Amino acid sequence: MAIRTEAFELAGGGFHRESRWENLARMARTKYLGTASALIIILAVGVALLAPIIAPYDPLDVDTASALLSPRSSHWLGTDELGRDLLSRVMYGARVSLQVGLLAVSTGTVFGVFLGISSAFFGGLYDLLVQRFIDSLQAFPSLVLALVLVATLGSSVTNVTLAIAITLIATKARVVRSATLSLMQHQYVDGARVIGCSSARIMLRYILPNAWPVVIVLFSLSIGQAIIREASLSFLGLGPPPPTPTWGGMLSGSARSYMTTAPWLAIAPGLCIMLVVLSFNLLGDAIRDVLDPRLRNTN
Repeated sequence: MAIRTEAFELAGGGFHRESRWENLARMARTKYLGTASALIIILAVGVALLAPIIAPYDPLDVDTASALLSPRSSHWLGTDELGRDLLSRVMYGARVSLQVGLLAVSTGTVFGVFLGISSAFFGGLYDLLVQRFIDSLQAFPSLVLALVLVATLGSSVTNVTLAIAITLIATKARVVRSATLSLMQHQYVDGARVIGCSSARIMLRYILPNAWPVVIVLFSLSIGQAIIREASLSFLGLGPPPPTPTWGGMLSGSARSYMTTAPWLAIAPGLCIMLVVLSFNLLGDAIRDVLDPRLRNTN
Protein backbone atom coordinates (compact mmCIF):
# COMPACT_ATOMS: atom_id res chain seq x y z
CA MET A 1 0.00 0.00 0.00
CA ALA A 2 2.89 2.35 0.79
CA ILE A 3 4.40 1.73 -2.64
CA ARG A 4 1.02 2.31 -4.29
CA THR A 5 0.58 5.63 -2.45
CA GLU A 6 4.11 6.74 -3.28
CA ALA A 7 3.64 5.86 -6.95
CA PHE A 8 0.46 7.87 -7.14
CA GLU A 9 2.05 10.83 -5.34
CA LEU A 10 5.03 10.72 -7.70
CA ALA A 11 2.58 10.76 -10.57
CA GLY A 12 1.21 14.02 -9.29
CA GLY A 13 -2.08 12.48 -8.24
CA GLY A 14 -3.69 13.43 -11.54
CA PHE A 15 -5.66 16.68 -11.84
CA HIS A 16 -7.50 17.28 -8.58
CA ARG A 17 -10.24 19.85 -8.32
CA GLU A 18 -8.16 22.46 -6.48
CA SER A 19 -5.39 22.49 -9.10
CA ARG A 20 -7.91 22.96 -11.91
CA TRP A 21 -9.44 26.01 -10.24
CA GLU A 22 -5.99 27.38 -9.41
CA ASN A 23 -4.97 27.04 -13.06
CA LEU A 24 -8.13 28.79 -14.23
CA ALA A 25 -7.62 31.60 -11.71
CA ARG A 26 -3.99 31.98 -12.81
CA MET A 27 -5.02 32.24 -16.45
CA ALA A 28 -7.67 34.83 -15.63
CA ARG A 29 -5.12 36.93 -13.72
CA THR A 30 -2.19 36.73 -16.11
CA LYS A 31 -3.51 35.86 -19.57
CA TYR A 32 -5.89 38.62 -20.56
CA LEU A 33 -6.07 37.57 -24.21
CA GLY A 34 -6.82 34.01 -23.16
CA THR A 35 -9.58 35.17 -20.82
CA ALA A 36 -11.09 37.42 -23.50
CA SER A 37 -10.90 34.53 -25.98
CA ALA A 38 -12.68 32.23 -23.53
CA LEU A 39 -15.48 34.80 -23.15
CA ILE A 40 -15.84 35.09 -26.95
CA ILE A 41 -16.02 31.29 -27.25
CA ILE A 42 -18.66 31.11 -24.51
CA LEU A 43 -20.63 33.81 -26.33
CA ALA A 44 -20.36 31.92 -29.65
CA VAL A 45 -21.48 28.67 -28.04
CA GLY A 46 -24.38 30.48 -26.33
CA VAL A 47 -25.50 32.02 -29.63
CA ALA A 48 -25.31 28.62 -31.32
CA LEU A 49 -27.35 26.91 -28.62
CA LEU A 50 -29.95 29.68 -28.42
CA ALA A 51 -30.18 30.36 -32.15
CA PRO A 52 -33.74 28.96 -32.47
CA ILE A 53 -34.83 31.37 -29.72
CA ILE A 54 -32.86 34.56 -30.42
CA ALA A 55 -32.62 34.47 -34.22
CA PRO A 56 -34.94 37.20 -35.59
CA TYR A 57 -35.98 35.16 -38.66
CA ASP A 58 -36.07 31.62 -39.93
CA PRO A 59 -32.75 31.20 -41.78
CA LEU A 60 -34.47 29.29 -44.58
CA ASP A 61 -37.31 31.75 -45.21
CA VAL A 62 -37.11 33.16 -48.74
CA ASP A 63 -38.33 36.69 -49.41
CA THR A 64 -37.31 37.78 -52.91
CA ALA A 65 -38.81 41.22 -52.34
CA SER A 66 -36.12 41.81 -49.69
CA ALA A 67 -33.20 40.40 -51.67
CA LEU A 68 -29.73 41.94 -51.19
CA LEU A 69 -30.79 44.51 -48.64
CA SER A 70 -27.91 46.30 -46.98
CA PRO A 71 -27.67 46.23 -43.15
CA ARG A 72 -30.57 48.13 -41.54
CA SER A 73 -32.79 48.04 -38.48
CA SER A 74 -35.03 45.28 -39.88
CA HIS A 75 -32.04 43.17 -40.98
CA TRP A 76 -28.98 44.03 -38.93
CA LEU A 77 -26.53 42.25 -41.24
CA GLY A 78 -28.58 42.60 -44.42
CA THR A 79 -30.03 39.85 -46.59
CA ASP A 80 -28.72 37.52 -49.28
CA GLU A 81 -29.82 37.14 -52.91
CA LEU A 82 -32.91 35.18 -51.82
CA GLY A 83 -33.94 37.68 -49.17
CA ARG A 84 -32.89 35.44 -46.26
CA ASP A 85 -31.82 37.29 -43.11
CA LEU A 86 -28.03 37.14 -42.83
CA LEU A 87 -27.90 37.52 -39.05
CA SER A 88 -30.17 34.51 -38.59
CA ARG A 89 -28.08 32.46 -41.02
CA VAL A 90 -24.87 33.43 -39.22
CA MET A 91 -26.38 32.35 -35.90
CA TYR A 92 -27.52 29.01 -37.28
CA GLY A 93 -24.20 28.64 -39.12
CA ALA A 94 -22.45 28.80 -35.76
CA ARG A 95 -24.36 25.67 -34.74
CA VAL A 96 -22.92 23.68 -37.66
CA SER A 97 -19.37 25.04 -37.44
CA LEU A 98 -19.04 24.55 -33.68
CA GLN A 99 -20.80 21.18 -33.77
CA VAL A 100 -18.47 19.89 -36.47
CA GLY A 101 -15.44 21.42 -34.77
CA LEU A 102 -16.13 20.04 -31.30
CA LEU A 103 -17.27 16.58 -32.41
CA ALA A 104 -14.47 16.16 -34.93
CA VAL A 105 -11.79 17.23 -32.46
CA SER A 106 -13.28 15.09 -29.69
CA THR A 107 -13.32 12.02 -31.94
CA GLY A 108 -9.86 12.66 -33.32
CA THR A 109 -8.47 13.30 -29.83
CA VAL A 110 -9.89 10.07 -28.38
CA PHE A 111 -8.42 7.92 -31.15
CA GLY A 112 -5.17 9.90 -31.29
CA VAL A 113 -4.60 9.67 -27.54
CA PHE A 114 -5.40 5.96 -27.51
CA LEU A 115 -3.02 5.23 -30.38
CA GLY A 116 -0.29 7.48 -28.98
CA ILE A 117 -0.29 6.08 -25.44
CA SER A 118 -0.73 2.44 -26.41
CA SER A 119 1.88 2.67 -29.16
CA ALA A 120 4.53 4.05 -26.80
CA PHE A 121 3.57 1.74 -23.94
CA PHE A 122 3.55 -1.59 -25.78
CA GLY A 123 6.21 -0.80 -28.39
CA GLY A 124 7.49 -3.58 -30.66
CA LEU A 125 5.50 -4.68 -33.68
CA TYR A 126 2.36 -2.89 -32.48
CA ASP A 127 4.24 0.41 -32.28
CA LEU A 128 5.70 -0.18 -35.75
CA LEU A 129 2.28 -0.86 -37.30
CA VAL A 130 0.64 2.13 -35.61
CA GLN A 131 3.41 4.48 -36.69
CA ARG A 132 3.21 3.29 -40.30
CA PHE A 133 -0.55 3.94 -40.17
CA ILE A 134 0.14 7.43 -38.86
CA ASP A 135 2.71 7.94 -41.62
CA SER A 136 0.11 7.00 -44.23
CA LEU A 137 -2.30 9.58 -42.80
CA GLN A 138 0.36 12.27 -42.80
CA ALA A 139 1.40 11.45 -46.37
CA PHE A 140 -1.64 13.39 -47.61
CA PRO A 141 -2.28 17.09 -46.98
CA SER A 142 -5.08 17.33 -44.42
CA LEU A 143 -7.49 19.21 -46.67
CA VAL A 144 -6.87 16.85 -49.60
CA LEU A 145 -7.51 13.83 -47.38
CA ALA A 146 -10.72 15.41 -46.06
CA LEU A 147 -11.82 16.19 -49.64
CA VAL A 148 -11.27 12.58 -50.71
CA LEU A 149 -13.14 11.20 -47.69
CA VAL A 150 -16.12 13.53 -48.08
CA ALA A 151 -16.27 12.94 -51.84
CA THR A 152 -16.31 9.19 -51.14
CA LEU A 153 -18.75 9.21 -48.22
CA GLY A 154 -21.03 12.00 -49.42
CA SER A 155 -21.78 15.52 -48.19
CA SER A 156 -23.45 15.60 -44.78
CA VAL A 157 -22.68 16.97 -41.35
CA THR A 158 -21.83 13.47 -40.08
CA ASN A 159 -19.50 12.64 -42.96
CA VAL A 160 -17.77 16.02 -42.79
CA THR A 161 -17.25 15.53 -39.05
CA LEU A 162 -15.84 12.04 -39.59
CA ALA A 163 -13.53 13.17 -42.39
CA ILE A 164 -12.11 16.04 -40.32
CA ALA A 165 -11.70 13.76 -37.28
CA ILE A 166 -9.57 11.32 -39.32
CA THR A 167 -7.30 14.15 -40.47
CA LEU A 168 -6.70 15.15 -36.83
CA ILE A 169 -5.67 11.73 -35.50
CA ALA A 170 -2.09 11.66 -36.78
CA THR A 171 -0.78 14.81 -35.09
CA LYS A 172 -2.33 13.95 -31.74
CA ALA A 173 -1.03 10.38 -31.83
CA ARG A 174 2.51 11.54 -32.57
CA VAL A 175 2.58 14.23 -29.88
CA VAL A 176 0.99 12.02 -27.22
CA ARG A 177 3.35 9.16 -28.08
CA SER A 178 6.34 11.44 -27.53
CA ALA A 179 4.92 12.61 -24.19
CA THR A 180 4.24 9.02 -23.14
CA LEU A 181 7.78 7.88 -23.97
CA SER A 182 9.06 10.63 -21.69
CA LEU A 183 6.61 9.82 -18.88
CA MET A 184 7.49 6.12 -18.96
CA GLN A 185 11.01 6.99 -17.78
CA HIS A 186 9.66 8.22 -14.44
CA GLN A 187 9.83 6.17 -11.26
CA TYR A 188 6.09 6.11 -10.62
CA VAL A 189 5.58 3.94 -13.71
CA ASP A 190 8.14 1.44 -12.43
CA GLY A 191 6.49 1.60 -9.02
CA ALA A 192 3.10 0.85 -10.55
CA ARG A 193 4.54 -2.17 -12.33
CA VAL A 194 6.14 -3.41 -9.10
CA ILE A 195 2.85 -3.36 -7.20
CA GLY A 196 1.22 -5.40 -9.99
CA CYS A 197 -0.90 -2.80 -11.76
CA SER A 198 -2.25 -3.92 -15.11
CA SER A 199 -1.18 -2.24 -18.33
CA ALA A 200 -4.60 -0.60 -18.69
CA ARG A 201 -4.44 0.77 -15.14
CA ILE A 202 -0.94 2.16 -15.61
CA MET A 203 -1.95 3.93 -18.82
CA LEU A 204 -5.21 5.31 -17.40
CA ARG A 205 -4.13 6.06 -13.82
CA TYR A 206 -0.51 7.17 -14.14
CA ILE A 207 0.31 8.10 -17.74
CA LEU A 208 -2.87 9.74 -19.05
CA PRO A 209 -3.32 12.20 -16.13
CA ASN A 210 0.24 13.44 -16.60
CA ALA A 211 -0.18 13.71 -20.37
CA TRP A 212 -3.43 15.60 -19.87
CA PRO A 213 -1.94 19.11 -20.21
CA VAL A 214 -0.64 18.18 -23.65
CA VAL A 215 -4.02 16.73 -24.62
CA ILE A 216 -5.90 19.83 -23.45
CA VAL A 217 -3.68 22.17 -25.44
CA LEU A 218 -3.93 20.00 -28.55
CA PHE A 219 -7.70 19.87 -28.16
CA SER A 220 -8.17 23.63 -27.90
CA LEU A 221 -5.80 24.40 -30.77
CA SER A 222 -7.35 21.76 -33.02
CA ILE A 223 -10.88 23.18 -32.79
CA GLY A 224 -9.79 26.19 -34.82
CA GLN A 225 -8.24 23.89 -37.41
CA ALA A 226 -11.43 21.84 -37.61
CA ILE A 227 -13.59 24.94 -38.11
CA ILE A 228 -11.27 26.12 -40.89
CA ARG A 229 -11.42 22.72 -42.61
CA GLU A 230 -15.21 22.58 -42.36
CA ALA A 231 -15.41 26.08 -43.82
CA SER A 232 -12.99 25.07 -46.60
CA LEU A 233 -15.04 22.00 -47.48
CA SER A 234 -18.24 24.04 -47.48
CA PHE A 235 -16.58 26.73 -49.60
CA LEU A 236 -15.63 24.04 -52.14
CA GLY A 237 -19.17 22.67 -52.18
CA LEU A 238 -18.42 19.50 -50.16
CA GLY A 239 -19.78 20.62 -46.82
CA PRO A 240 -23.31 20.11 -45.48
CA PRO A 241 -25.64 20.44 -48.47
CA PRO A 242 -27.79 23.55 -49.03
CA PRO A 243 -29.90 25.10 -47.70
CA THR A 244 -28.16 24.26 -44.41
CA PRO A 245 -26.50 27.53 -43.29
CA THR A 246 -22.75 27.19 -42.71
CA TRP A 247 -20.14 29.90 -42.49
CA GLY A 248 -18.06 28.38 -45.27
CA GLY A 249 -21.08 27.81 -47.48
CA MET A 250 -22.16 31.43 -47.01
CA LEU A 251 -18.75 32.52 -48.30
CA SER A 252 -18.97 30.23 -51.31
CA GLY A 253 -22.24 30.95 -53.09
CA SER A 254 -23.75 34.40 -53.23
CA ALA A 255 -20.80 36.02 -51.44
CA ARG A 256 -18.54 35.38 -54.42
CA SER A 257 -21.16 36.37 -56.98
CA TYR A 258 -22.07 39.65 -55.27
CA MET A 259 -18.71 40.53 -53.71
CA THR A 260 -18.62 44.04 -55.18
CA THR A 261 -22.32 44.92 -54.94
CA ALA A 262 -23.13 43.27 -51.58
CA PRO A 263 -19.87 42.91 -49.60
CA TRP A 264 -21.76 42.25 -46.34
CA LEU A 265 -22.50 38.74 -47.61
CA ALA A 266 -18.82 37.83 -47.17
CA ILE A 267 -17.88 40.14 -44.31
CA ALA A 268 -20.25 38.67 -41.69
CA PRO A 269 -19.39 34.95 -41.99
CA GLY A 270 -15.73 35.74 -42.69
CA LEU A 271 -15.40 37.77 -39.49
CA CYS A 272 -17.14 35.03 -37.51
CA ILE A 273 -14.70 32.40 -38.76
CA MET A 274 -11.70 34.63 -38.07
CA LEU A 275 -12.85 35.66 -34.60
CA VAL A 276 -13.78 32.16 -33.38
CA VAL A 277 -10.68 30.47 -34.81
CA LEU A 278 -8.42 33.20 -33.39
CA SER A 279 -10.12 32.86 -30.00
CA PHE A 280 -9.55 29.10 -29.86
CA ASN A 281 -5.90 29.55 -30.85
CA LEU A 282 -5.27 32.25 -28.25
CA LEU A 283 -7.07 30.18 -25.61
CA GLY A 284 -4.89 27.19 -26.48
CA ASP A 285 -1.74 29.30 -26.11
CA ALA A 286 -2.93 30.62 -22.74
CA ILE A 287 -3.75 27.13 -21.46
CA ARG A 288 -0.33 25.89 -22.59
CA ASP A 289 1.43 28.71 -20.75
CA VAL A 290 -0.56 28.07 -17.57
CA LEU A 291 -0.21 24.27 -17.54
CA ASP A 292 3.46 24.08 -18.57
CA PRO A 293 5.57 24.33 -15.36
CA ARG A 294 8.53 25.66 -17.38
CA LEU A 295 6.51 28.74 -18.35
CA ARG A 296 4.87 29.52 -15.01
CA ASN A 297 7.76 31.64 -13.78
CA THR A 298 7.24 33.99 -16.71
CA ASN A 299 3.59 34.66 -15.84
